[in-house]
Amino acid sequence: MRKTIGIAGGDKRFLFAAKAFSEDGYNVKLFGFSRLVSAGDLDIYDNTEEMKSCNIIIFPLPPVRQDGKINAPFAIRPLTFDENMLDILKDKIVFCPMKEKVINILPDFKNIAAYDYFKREDFTLLNAYLTAEGALQTALNSFEGSILNSRILVCGFGRIGKCLAKILRDLKAQVYVSARKPEDFAKITMNGYHPMNTEKLSEINGFDIVFNTVPALIFNEKLLENTQKDTLVIDLASLPGGVDKAAAQSLDIDVIHALALPGKTAPKTAGEIIKDTIVKMLEEDIR
Repeated sequence: MRKTIGIAGGDKRFLFAAKAFSEDGYNVKLFGFSRLVSAGDLDIYDNTEEMKSCNIIIFPLPPVRQDGKINAPFAIRPLTFDENMLDILKDKIVFCPMKEKVINILPDFKNIAAYDYFKREDFTLLNAYLTAEGALQTALNSFEGSILNSRILVCGFGRIGKCLAKILRDLKAQVYVSARKPEDFAKITMNGYHPMNTEKLSEINGFDIVFNTVPALIFNEKLLENTQKDTLVIDLASLPGGVDKAAAQSLDIDVIHALALPGKTAPKTAGEIIKDTIVKMLEEDIR
């Protein structure tokens, strides 16, 4: 008997994930996609009661919006984490990234055995590369110069920072990378980048583009006051971000908060990665 997968919300990544599941022989039902006009032969529902017919439920990345509703930008009516949703999920295999965000809204969600595909190392590495690629595309769309010989600062040397620094180096940019750990300074130097200490950033001068990947308020008002006005700042950190947007606006510094980039710049590939990751988890009996 074929498994039926319900995908509850999400951006275009999850549409392409649904198509990939369908091509693999799964029955797929989409919830919260009624505004989308390019779903093809996939079944779309507004009524979450139809989820009861699904064996597997997949929630998007991120799972919730700032207002607490399920992240479903193509929904006509909001999808909600409520008691009715809990009843539906009790006997399902549930995949939900960032489960703690849902628990903050609906504490009883902690009793749902939800599996987090976002914590998989294979997924996060591939997703980091797509995010870095999207960050470059964002810069190319907004920066009036060339990446060649540009002085670029990448703040943070995590997965995204590492991918982004390498892409920029390969494009012959002058790449500076800030970090906190001494071992990271050594790795930054060994990779041909110029190391800087994130905790000692007091001014941002001489850079054409700055990418922030650190999910903390690094670019506060004081640092922004010492940042060149013509520097393009691209914040890749999840909400609330790493840049004081109000201060940047008052100082006339151009800041782009580039969220969920794989969903905007490479939704097909990102969706296929989500599908492949979940299929692996199912094949591994969700170990």
